Amino acid sequence: MGIEQDIQAIRAGIKAGRFSNEASVSQGIVLRLLNSLGWPAYDTDAVWPEYSLSGRRVDYALCHPVGRPIAFIEVKQIGQSDGAERQLFEYAFHDGVPMAILTDGREWNFFLPGEQGDYGERRVYKLDIVDRDVGECVERLERYLLHSAIASGVAIQAARDDYRSVSKDRQMHATLPKAWNQIIDEGDEMLLEIVSDRVESLCGFKPSPDIVAAFLKERLVRVSPLAPRQIQSSPRMAIQSAKPAEEPSRVQIARSTPVYAPRPSSADQGQIGFMFHGKFHPARNAIDTLRQVFDLFIETDASFGERFAGLPKHGRTRRYLARNPSELYPARPDLVSECSIKLDSGWWMGTNHSKQTIAQIIAMACDVAQVTYSRDLVTSLGE
Repeated sequence: MGIEQDIQAIRAGIKAGRFSNEASVSQGIVLRLLNSLGWPAYDTDAVWPEYSLSGRRVDYALCHPVGRPIAFIEVKQIGQSDGAERQLFEYAFHDGVPMAILTDGREWNFFLPGEQGDYGERRVYKLDIVDRDVGECVERLERYLLHSAIASGVAIQAARDDYRSVSKDRQMHATLPKAWNQIIDEGDEMLLEIVSDRVESLCGFKPSPDIVAAFLKERLVRVSPLAPRQIQSSPRMAIQSAKPAEEPSRVQIARSTPVYAPRPSSADQGQIGFMFHGKFHPARNAIDTLRQVFDLFIETDASFGERFAGLPKHGRTRRYLARNPSELYPARPDLVSECSIKLDSGWWMGTNHSKQTIAQIIAMACDVAQVTYSRDLVTSLGE
């Protein structure tokens, strides 16, 4: 009888209630599957029952070479395995065993005790041999427990690869709220452009970046960090989802002053423009403020334009300052004619920016000019 037939028979026995205690699970399920996986299940030097360490006993130690444990199996009565991870981890840590398996016959939990995280995060895979497809049960049991794979080290490496895959996915999942909140807070240019273009396609009029940014800040929501979740398993993923991820809690985003837009503390506070070394430079609007800052820095230092334009990163899909207007919007040449102006110095500057982006550009310019933003140069870009 092959392992597929053994699994089918075990499933039928579980459903019929034939494995009523821990001993029946050990004899009728665990040893039967180990035998199908190539282990000499009744050779106590290879499958060591009641393995003793420091006065404690683990149900089975899988040994390779003979007498040297490479994996521990702790067996519980069906439905009674919750909370047994701590005991199993203590066994594995004490003996330096790389893999630990907790099972009640129906659920098989594969752990790497030496990795990082809590018990759940160090679980490589959770397999329910009743609910899961027989083919997947065979694949996972052979991936982690096949005797030849254990003996060659392939099984332990496969478990580590799967752990890293799950860990990476978990980190990405946890970082998504942070990324979304930054997009909202910073008035991401690409998002503003997408919304602006869609409005234009629907009504024929294109809103300014500031109008779109204000709308998004009023309507979009920030999200709180997502609680850790289990990842749904696939043929190459390593952990089965026990339940769907909960809906993240949400709170309305509050209106706030842009991060890079401190206000001048002078009599000119109500005006648009910027204060530079104690002198206020009035401007018509935020774009005119940016134009004047660029002109001032270029006039003060002829190398400023080249150094700013040479920064490796401006916007995600655009340049803020360039010798040629076609370089400002490489992905959107249609914006060049309407959204660029030529400075007194001959350089070209893009104008399709929200106030928040303008404040960020001025902060970048101050860094290049070695001017302390918000101290030596303070902007007032209007509401």
